[in-house]
Amino acid sequence: MAAIGKQGFLYSNDKAGEYPDSYYHATANAIPKFPRQSGEETADVCVIGAGYTGLSSALHLAKAGFSVILLDAHRVGWGASGRNGGQVATDQRCDQSTLESQYGKDHARELWDIGLAANQLCKKLIKQHKIDCDLTPGIIHADHRERNLKHSQAYATKLQNEYDYDAIEYLDQAEIRRLVGSESYFGGTLDKEAAHLHPLNFALGLAKAAHEAGAIIYEESPVLEYSGDKPVTVTLENGTIKATHVLLACNGYLDKLNRKVASRVMPINNYMVSTAPLPEALALELLRENHAVADSRFVVNYFRLSADRRLLFGGGENYSFQFPADIKNFVRGHMLEVYPQLAQTPIDYGWGGTLAITVSRMPYFAKLSENVLSASGYSGHGVAMATFAGKIMADMIGGKLAQFDTMADLRTYPFPGGEVMRLPLLVLAMTYYSLRDKL
Repeated sequence: MAAIGKQGFLYSNDKAGEYPDSYYHATANAIPKFPRQSGEETADVCVIGAGYTGLSSALHLAKAGFSVILLDAHRVGWGASGRNGGQVATDQRCDQSTLESQYGKDHARELWDIGLAANQLCKKLIKQHKIDCDLTPGIIHADHRERNLKHSQAYATKLQNEYDYDAIEYLDQAEIRRLVGSESYFGGTLDKEAAHLHPLNFALGLAKAAHEAGAIIYEESPVLEYSGDKPVTVTLENGTIKATHVLLACNGYLDKLNRKVASRVMPINNYMVSTAPLPEALALELLRENHAVADSRFVVNYFRLSADRRLLFGGGENYSFQFPADIKNFVRGHMLEVYPQLAQTPIDYGWGGTLAITVSRMPYFAKLSENVLSASGYSGHGVAMATFAGKIMADMIGGKLAQFDTMADLRTYPFPGGEVMRLPLLVLAMTYYSLRDKL
């Protein structure tokens, strides 16, 4: 494998080993800092990346009796897992109609069942390990174009009738404007089984649970490369780990650690702000029943209320290594398009994060060699799916292949243009679709 250097998205915008200055970090639960790795060690499994995928895999492997070493270049939950919109979906990134047309009804049903199981796993882990992360029910999908309403209504009916899913309901214009105090939306759906949470506290809770289960966790321990098989040798700055299995759980921060995965999983940056705490009446005006919202734009606006009544709003993205110089103003315009009544509301925090997308917008699961597995590319749909991906890879090592095979059978293609042109081509494509949002 090619060596990874201190460059790219992993080091472009943040101080090494420090969480970003986000609302999530400011309200994070206390957890001891884990040490740096050094010296020569052995393990049954070495997991690279301590976001949801890596934390979940380490937890499930340790509980199953495997010796596990989990590594992160910065801190546990430092990447997208500690910076995202906190939405715990019940489905896949692509809707069931799309999946049926691409893979047939049987495979699409398996994918639906995995999406539901991912949602339930998050709730189970939160309850089982007493993770304090403000879990709250309900996500609204909000249509920003009136022409989308027929599809939303038909899709809610499809899930109710063909997938026996009664937790979803169609929202007409009057109802969505009652629930979401904005004239930007014409209707949509409400998924009552979906949920939202404090994403960094969820990640920290998983880390605590994995550690207590026996996983060894190292922070500020970047991997330079891995090589060989039976065992696989993982090389770090000050040590090596020989492991029977290696799991890549790097998502948007993989860089050149594996070129096959990097060709199919593209990092992009997305941004969030937190307002100052809102008066109760204003908070009720914005989100009447405290649901989270994700809208129908190609570059999605997503937002929810925090436990202390701030609006947490995500909007806007870019495709270079660097975050905007003024993230608060970069996102403010998107927020005011939805909620012009917040024009005079102070913004206390603004932060960015790097997620990873695929061409298909479905995750990329791969068996890269006999003893190396990878899961990534959640395309903005990762709280539940990434957590479940960790369990799927742990189950694969334990001999349960079915769900890994279901995900690995998805068709995920390399981005066109190779290493040199794939980012410019992505920028052109994303710019085109973002312009469509405005038309």
